Amino acid sequence: MKKAIIEFENFSFRYRVQKLPSLTEINLKIYEGEKVLIVGPSGCGKSTLANCINGLVPFSYSGVTEGTLKIKGQNPAELGIFGLSKLVGTVLQDTDGQFVGLTVAEDIAFSLENDCVEQAEMKRRVEETAETVELSRFKGHSPQALSGGQKQRVSLGGVLVDNVEILLFDEPLANLDPATGKYAMELIDRIHSNSEATVLIVEHRLEDVLHCKVDRIIVMWEGRIMADTTPSRLLSSDILKKAGIREPLYITCLKYAGCEISAQDRPENIRSIALEGLEKSISAWYEKKEPQPAGEVRERLLELKNISFGYENNNTVLKGVNISVNKGEMVGIVGRNGAGKSTLSKLICGFEKPSEGSVFLEGKCIDKDSIAERAQKIGLVMQNPNHMLSKPMLFDEVALGLVTRGWKQKELEARVFECLKICGLYEFRNWPVSALSYGQKKRVTIASILVLKPQVIILDEPTAGQDFRHYTEFMEFLLKLNRESGTTILMITHDMHLLLEYTQRAVVMAEGTVVADDVPASVLTDDDIIQKASLKRTSLYELAIRAGISDSRSFVQHFIDYDRRGRFNG
Repeated sequence: MKKAIIEFENFSFRYRVQKLPSLTEINLKIYEGEKVLIVGPSGCGKSTLANCINGLVPFSYSGVTEGTLKIKGQNPAELGIFGLSKLVGTVLQDTDGQFVGLTVAEDIAFSLENDCVEQAEMKRRVEETAETVELSRFKGHSPQALSGGQKQRVSLGGVLVDNVEILLFDEPLANLDPATGKYAMELIDRIHSNSEATVLIVEHRLEDVLHCKVDRIIVMWEGRIMADTTPSRLLSSDILKKAGIREPLYITCLKYAGCEISAQDRPENIRSIALEGLEKSISAWYEKKEPQPAGEVRERLLELKNISFGYENNNTVLKGVNISVNKGEMVGIVGRNGAGKSTLSKLICGFEKPSEGSVFLEGKCIDKDSIAERAQKIGLVMQNPNHMLSKPMLFDEVALGLVTRGWKQKELEARVFECLKICGLYEFRNWPVSALSYGQKKRVTIASILVLKPQVIILDEPTAGQDFRHYTEFMEFLLKLNRESGTTILMITHDMHLLLEYTQRAVVMAEGTVVADDVPASVLTDDDIIQKASLKRTSLYELAIRAGISDSRSFVQHFIDYDRRGRFNG
C-alpha cells in the first residue's frame, strides 16, 4: 500500500496582511507516485496550497497557520526551505525568473554545484537530465535564447537533476503554443511513468491537461476543497459549472446535443469517452444547423503591405507579410512560439520599423507617425504585464493614460471605476500592484488600455493566467465593445477555445509568413495548417469524426454558431 507523501490535516493559513484566511480546514492526502491536478478560479487558494507544499509559505510569505502539514512525514517548518527543496521541485509559471546559469548545462547543474558534487558525477547527471528533458543539443545555449517550451524544459531539468520526490508545476501551459503545450503534457507524463515521482499540476486549462492521464483532480473554491475525485466523476457532475471552471468543449457539445454523460462513459478524454448510442443524438443536433447570414461588407481599417523585418541583418523574423483588417472585426493571430506574432504587433504600434513594406491605418501610411501618435488610435496590451506596469498603486496605473491626457478627477474616477468593474478589479482598487498575482497584473494592464477606448486594440495573450469566470467576463466585455462601438480587436493567442468562441477570422503564422487567413472552424480542422503552425485539433473535430459526421468543418462551425446564439440570447 502506498504511503501518503503530502498530508494536510485541519490546515488553515492566513497571510499576514489579510483579514481572512486563504486556506480553511484543508484535509488532504496525496500518495507516493500519484499524478494530481489542482484546479479552481483565481483567488481560490490553489497557489497558496502549492506554496505551502514547496515551502514558499511560510519562508517567503509569512502568516498564521493552524492545523498540521507533513511532507514525507516531516514538518516543513523544521525541514527549512533548503531541506524542502531536496524533496519538492517547482517549475514556475514565469520560467525566466527561475534561471541562474548562463547556459542550459550550467542552469541544470546549479543545485549540484551547491551540493559540491564531484565534477565527473555532475557531468554525468547533467547529461542524463538533459537527455530526459530532450535538451541534449542545447546544453551550450543560453536559456534566455530558447523558445517558451524549451525554457520550461530547462526549469524542469533544474529540479529533476536533484532526484526530487515531488514535482510541482505552476500553470505549465500558460505561455505555450497548443502543440508545445501538448508536448509538455506528454513529457510530464513520460517522466511520471518512468520515475517514482509524485506530480502535482496547478493549471486553468483542464482539457489540455487531460490530454494525458491524471489520477485525481482537486477542485478548490474560496480556500476550501470543493471536490477531490477522479476525472471521470468530475466531468460527469456539475461541479465544474459551480466552480466556474471551463469544461472540455466536447463535453459542452454533447450536452448541447442532449446526451447524458456518466462516469462509466470515461469522459475524461475525447479518445476514451464511450459514444455508443449517442451518435443519433449528435447527428440530430447537427442536422438542425441554421444557415448563417453573409457577413456585412466593412470598410478596411488596418493594412500591412509586404512587411519584412529582422532584429539582425541575417535573421529575418517576418517575410512579405500582407494582412488586411476591417473596421469592427475581431481577429485572432495564432502560430507557434517565435512565429513573429508579437513582432507584428510591435511594427503596428511603431516600436520597430519594417525593413520593407508599410503599415496603413484608414488608408493613410503611418510609417512616419511617432509611437505617441499611433497610441492615440492603437492600444497594445503586452503579454508580460511586468513590462507595462509603472505605478505602485493599482488605481494610479489604470488612470495614468487619462491623467496624461488632462482628464478632470471626477470624470477620471468614473471611467476608471467602470473599467475596473468590467475587468474584475474593483475590489482591489486601493491595492498596491506588487500585492497582485500574475493574472491580476495582467488584468490591470488590460484595464489601463481599455480605459482609453482606442480605435484598435491589440492584445498579446489576453487570457493567459485567467480563470474561466474572469476570462468570460473580459471576453464578453470585448465582444460588447466590438459590437456596440465598432472597436477593432486583434488578439495574439495560443488559446484555441478563444479562437473558436470569439474571433471571426484566424490569421495563422509560421516561420514569419502568413500560411492561412480563414474562419477558425476551417483552420482548426486542417491538418496541414495545424502542423505548420503548431496548433492543435479541436476536440470538436475529433468528436465529429468519432460520431460519423463526414463534414467536420461544418460540425465545428455549427457548434460555434449554436454556442454564440446561446451566449448572446442569454
